[in-house]
This record gives sequence, C-alpha cells and structure tokens, in this order.
Amino acid sequence: MSNKRREFLKLSGLAGIGMMGTGFTGLSREEQERVLVQSKRKYEQRFNMSGYAAPKLDVVRVGVIGLGMRGPGAVNRLSKIQGVEIKALCDLRPEMVQKVVKSLEGTSHKPDTYSGSTFAWKKMVDRDDLDLIYIATPWEWHTPMAVYAMEAGKHAVSEVPIAISLEECWQLVETSERTKKHCMQLENCCYDFFELMTLNMARDGFFGDIIHGEGAYIHDLLELNFKKDTGYQDMWRLKENYRNGNIYPTHGLGPVCQIMNINRGDQMDYLSSLSSNDYHMRAKAEELAEEDNFYASFATKNFRGNMNTTLVKTKNGRSIMIQHDVSSPRPYSRIHLVSGTKGMARKWPVQGISTGHGWMKEDEVKVLEEKYTPEIVKKVGEMARKIGGHGGMDFMMDWRLIDCLRNGLPLDQDVYDAALWSAITPLSEWSVANRSNSIDIPDFTGGSWQTNKPVELTLKGGGTTGVNA
Repeated sequence: MSNKRREFLKLSGLAGIGMMGTGFTGLSREEQERVLVQSKRKYEQRFNMSGYAAPKLDVVRVGVIGLGMRGPGAVNRLSKIQGVEIKALCDLRPEMVQKVVKSLEGTSHKPDTYSGSTFAWKKMVDRDDLDLIYIATPWEWHTPMAVYAMEAGKHAVSEVPIAISLEECWQLVETSERTKKHCMQLENCCYDFFELMTLNMARDGFFGDIIHGEGAYIHDLLELNFKKDTGYQDMWRLKENYRNGNIYPTHGLGPVCQIMNINRGDQMDYLSSLSSNDYHMRAKAEELAEEDNFYASFATKNFRGNMNTTLVKTKNGRSIMIQHDVSSPRPYSRIHLVSGTKGMARKWPVQGISTGHGWMKEDEVKVLEEKYTPEIVKKVGEMARKIGGHGGMDFMMDWRLIDCLRNGLPLDQDVYDAALWSAITPLSEWSVANRSNSIDIPDFTGGSWQTNKPVELTLKGGGTTGVNA
C-alpha cells in the first residue's frame, strides 16, 4: 500500500474498519472512497435558497419531460390549476407524447411536442417561453435535467429521488444558489392529509419536543418491476435495485424531516444502515429466465437485500428510522410515526394518536382533526380528492407549487431538502458495504440550518390560485 493511500485511509477514517471485508457488495473501492470524501465536505453557502421568494409569475408556463408512469398524471393535474399554461411536452417515445396531447383536447392547453431522440428535452428546455420544467423521467436523468433547466433560466422540479449520488446533490445546491432558481423535489407524501395534520400539530406543540420519527417505503413491487412490456421502460427501476442501500428514502423521510425542522433548526449528523439478504429478486429473475431468455441477464445479478433499515442521529439529539422493502409480500406502509415528550402519532398499520399508554378514541381524534386541519386542506382538499393522484396528495403538491410561484412565495421544499433527502441513498450504500459503520451526513446548507425558519403551513400571501373542476 502506498503512503498516499495510507494517508487517505487515516484521514478519512477508513483505516481499521475492514472496508474490503468479505461482506462487501455493491460499491467499488473507488466509489466508497468518493462517497466518504463527499460526506465530509465543508461548504460555504453562496446564497441561501431557504426562504427564497422568486419574482411572481402571473402565469406559470410549464414544460413536462417524461410521460411514462408519472408524467401523464402530472399533466392532467396541472391542466386543472388556474394560472398554468402547459406549453411543451417531451418523451423519448412519440406515441406517449401524442397520447397525452390527446388527453388535453377540450382544454385551453395546446402544447408543442418533442420526442424521438435521447436529448430532445434539451431543445424544449432551451425555449425562452417556459418558466418551469417538470421532470418525471427515470432517476438517472433527474439531476442532469434539473441542472440544465436552472442554467437555462427555469425553475426545476423533479420526481423522487432528484439525485442518485452525493456529487449530484452538491451540483443541484450549487446551481440553484448561483442561478437563484428554485429546485424542488416533488415529494408528494409531504402533502398527504395525515402528514399535513401532524405537521400542524407539531407546530402547535401538541407532541411536545420531538424525540423520534419513523418513515418507510414498504411496497410490494416485485411483479411490477419484472414486467417487461407494461412496467418501467427498459426495466430501469428493476436495475436500480442493484444498489444495496435505501434506494428510495424520501417518501417516509420527507414528512418526518419537516416535523423535526431538519435544515431549519436541526440537521442530520450521521447515519448507520443495514440490509437483509435478497430473498426474492434474484429468485424471481431465475424463475422467469426458465421461460423467457430475456430475463437471463437479471438472473446473474446481485440485487439489494429485501429490507434496508437506516438510522439517523440529528445534531439536536433526535433519531430517525427509515426502511425500504419493495420485494417482500407485505401490506403497503410508509409508517409515518412521530414521537414526542407529550404525545405521538402513527399512520400505518393503524392510524392513531396517543398522549398516554393507549390510543385516543375516535371522537377525540375527530376533535383534533377539526382543530389541526391545515389551511391548504380546507382550501383544496376536497377538490384534490376528486382530481386524485395518490388520494389527492399529488394535486395538493402541484397546486401549492403553482400558488407559491404565482404569488412569489418561498417553496415548502427547497434545494437543500432535495439534496439531503436524496443523499440518504449513497450514504446508506456506504454504510451497508462497511458492516453498518456510521458515516457523516453532509450539511448542504453550509450552516444556515441554524437560522433558517421552519416550513409554514399558512396560505398567508397566497391561496389565490383557482381550480378548474
């Protein structure tokens, strides 16, 4: 071993912890070193995007990239929000674009279309008559598209996760600060009804000091991930499961972070992560390969373990548990557990609130719901349920985004949230590969988390955007 190599191990803290042990799967030696270096990066903020209010936009002119699983629903929801003009649509497949164009017949939206080549989206983004780029593509494209959009003078929003490496997380932060363009991760679960209510309760002190939170993405996608014709294009989501860590943390994590004021009064400090073995995905690939040679290449791959559990400690001493399992036969759950010094709430498997040793009665919870239902739910909740999108949370997310842009308000989720929540994936991969050793979580705010203000639920200064039935 060279002296330079020994010095690196000493400085980075890798020496003596068996990084190259027999339990290692997934990240290469070089990738592990890169993650560790990036996790320790110290950052000097150029401009604070937390609480930043961009100039008002009377009409938000939107271009949508990606019309597969998520994009068509987004177009439908955006088309029903007043003050939105859907100017352009893009997908690699021309037939998908035309299908969505047809769905807009009878509306005021007459978008131009882009398709047929891998980089058709760049031509769309380069237009000078767009304000917002809405990204709903496979994960590997999220950061390149968001960065390109901000460089082109547009606000960028992206489906989750918005980044798949720490380098991409930093790239998003640096670009947003330099261009002063919003970069939001479309974490719809922050807008689910129970999550919004518990956030409102936390703001009012109902739970006391928050001690612990839990979130998860437990969703049996085994069959869907292996569908070659009706599933994800080119099997891209199945291929993401080669990464051994928590590859999809943000659905359960986002609402807990908002309740704990992460990036706004508290900050993540370090994490440890552990994965079970894979008991389903490779076996499924081998089973399918016996009948269809298409699956033969998947039958030779090492997939991530069924269940990943990641534990986070915050600077203020709170703890967070995040889980991920998309291959076991379990009921859907995001857990959403909030525990404080005066009470707790949990959404799955049975929704409940407690201030003692037992669950509150239904009539008691009803009183709390009436008291703590936030303004956004009172404003558009009923319409959101009708329009849909995961029970209405997708629509509330889109409506809130547009209303903030039209009224010049800060967004509920900023680029620091996008980077931090997505960073859990590469950090958890490193920890899994290193026998669950802890790893530092970088501070993407450059220290401004200590003075940033918490997310507000009020519609003060906004709430003016109408909805088309």
